[in-house]
Amino acid sequence: MTSDILVVGAISPETQAAVAGVVKGLENAFNAKDPVALGEQFAGLASWTNAKGTRLDGREAIVEFSAPAMKGFLRDAFARYDVLKMLEIAPGVIAVNVAQTPTDSAGNPVQGPRGATLYVIAEQADGWSIAAGQNMAVDPPAAA
Repeated sequence: MTSDILVVGAISPETQAAVAGVVKGLENAFNAKDPVALGEQFAGLASWTNAKGTRLDGREAIVEFSAPAMKGFLRDAFARYDVLKMLEIAPGVIAVNVAQTPTDSAGNPVQGPRGATLYVIAEQADGWSIAAGQNMAVDPPAAA
């Protein structure tokens, strides 16, 4: 957990760590090209809209879409996910703003499309997971 994260509401350090852990798990699964591990970060009935605007409902649909994408057009794509803000919506429900930075396989930033993502991460019976989210492609910052 870094002090750079804007935390709004009474989010305990343990909850902050758990929520950040979900985001890190998603990043690790994406970079490992592991659609099952990626799907495990989502609640069973999650709703996810990817950067291309495709809405996927349910963990199974997310995994089914991700498997061929990770072997296809995403096979050489890697990213770092930085939590920017956590907003407590209600007890056990946290909205999380994440910046996605393209990297090489070693984690070094590279040129390419970036993402601005909003996750709603909620406490479930089996732990914290993404209940809903949307990814948006954004232009890289202009060269200085």
